[in-house]
Amino acid sequence: MPDTIRIPAADAYPLGGFQWRHAPATDAPPPVALINPATSVRCRYYMRFAEYLHAHGWDVVTYDYRGIGESRRGALRRFQADWIDWGTQDFEGVLQHTNRAFPGQAIDVVGHSVGGFVIGLAPSAHRIRRIFTMGAQFAYWRDYQADKRRGMFLKWHVLMPLIAQLLGHVPAKRLGWMEDTPKGVALDWARMSARFEDSVRRGILTADGLPQAIELARNFQTISAPILALGTEDDPYGTEAALDRLLRYYSASPRSHLRLAPQDIGLDTIGHFAFFHERFRGILWPYALEWLRHAALPTGAAGRLKIMPPGY
Repeated sequence: MPDTIRIPAADAYPLGGFQWRHAPATDAPPPVALINPATSVRCRYYMRFAEYLHAHGWDVVTYDYRGIGESRRGALRRFQADWIDWGTQDFEGVLQHTNRAFPGQAIDVVGHSVGGFVIGLAPSAHRIRRIFTMGAQFAYWRDYQADKRRGMFLKWHVLMPLIAQLLGHVPAKRLGWMEDTPKGVALDWARMSARFEDSVRRGILTADGLPQAIELARNFQTISAPILALGTEDDPYGTEAALDRLLRYYSASPRSHLRLAPQDIGLDTIGHFAFFHERFRGILWPYALEWLRHAALPTGAAGRLKIMPPGY
């Protein structure tokens, strides 16, 4: 069973999560894997996958972003949090905690959906050894799957921000969408453009007079960890264009983009969320395991692979 943990974000906001840890090693310490959730998906959703990584040699940390699940502190109305906070404060705090609590251990990261985006916002992300992402993108609406784009645009870019403005948050759980969501997160998602730095933290300058969003975009270039971005052809969010758009920000990293159709592995559907379901333990989870272990794909891996070398 995992331990329940409290982690201070970079600005000291208390984050809740879980930790799986092996007994102290007498030889080389194991790596530690951090799991970044999708937008407003609780870290408990990734418990079985975390246990899988732990069983294969990793110490593991899962956590919720501020305002979500284990990191929610009361009502969300007027609660201040956005996607940038989730990266620069929350994931940064988890990285700092990992450096303190797991000294000398290599750090690997699994990012689901926006969890692959917030990696690049954290100032300490240059410490990461390897990165595996599933359906990772930042919700630019023109990248949505063509036949579902209109409905998704109306839901996430019209209705959701309207509700957020009216109520001060999004009661998404009541609507059957996801966990209740802070207003700032909803608005970041709703107004996202082709370049995220044109959409977030507009008008805010750093101490040296630069737009904060430009500095945030530049931070992605400090990361050199090899990345495997897995996308499925039936994921309306994680299209090929959407994953490539995010991967281009990680320009100092060697990046592998694997496109997998459900039929490649004898299935009818996978979608945006199912990768982390227990039923994929022996089918899809080895893709993440082998990448985190060796920065390679499993022997005989299905799908279509694109390689983006550093600098591209």
